[in-house]
Amino acid sequence: MMNMPKIIAGPCVIEDMEVMDIIARTIRDISQRSGVEIIFKTSFDKANRTSIHSYRGLGMERGLEILSDIKSRYGLPILSDIHEAWQAEPVAEVADVVQIPAFLCRQTDIIAAAARHAKIVNIKKGQFLSGADMRHPYLKAMESGAKEVWLTERGNMFGYNNLVVDFRNIVDMHTFAPTVIMDCTHSVQRPGAMGDSSGGNREMIPYMARGAKAFGADGYFFEVHPNPDKALCDGSNSLPLDNLDPILKSILENQ
Repeated sequence: MMNMPKIIAGPCVIEDMEVMDIIARTIRDISQRSGVEIIFKTSFDKANRTSIHSYRGLGMERGLEILSDIKSRYGLPILSDIHEAWQAEPVAEVADVVQIPAFLCRQTDIIAAAARHAKIVNIKKGQFLSGADMRHPYLKAMESGAKEVWLTERGNMFGYNNLVVDFRNIVDMHTFAPTVIMDCTHSVQRPGAMGDSSGGNREMIPYMARGAKAFGADGYFFEVHPNPDKALCDGSNSLPLDNLDPILKSILENQ
């Protein structure tokens, strides 16, 4: 049997505790049934929303309390992102994986801070970079003392409210990074397509996962929500929570 893929799943941003509990409990149950560890992902603050009026989350202090509670009650590893270098240390005390958002992947100080404090650093590839260009963010993290660095593909943007995925980026990033993740949900996003928020084509998510598997991805990133149309962030490109289990089964076939 091949190594099991890394699975990252959760809501885009922390919402109320009822929603968080539904998602965390479902992810835990799927993990236990499948025998595959699933990392619970969510953000305490979404600093890169389209509109200043968009919901951003509950802030770092309350957000980390909630993530710590989920980690304790459900036994799930945690991934959350940071937007400023000073956040790396407190977030790394709770999160097993500290993530650098795509639009910050060239920011040396934030990468170096995450590398100093995090168990694992996940750097999302900027929408404006090729896979080969990610060598430099990867080396910044490694040379700043990172224990382990993952890179995540999420498509490229050429304007006009759309993203294009070139799966060759997975192969290119593998030439220098041992772990490459496919973000199957942000890659179907349509940035700014709804005027004051992003749209998306969530029906394409399973195809992104299968394509990434064919190109040798080591893991898969899914934003999930029990009712994506009511999600407070990224609902248009979120996977319905009920669909997570069948997609994982298809990914795990022939592993």
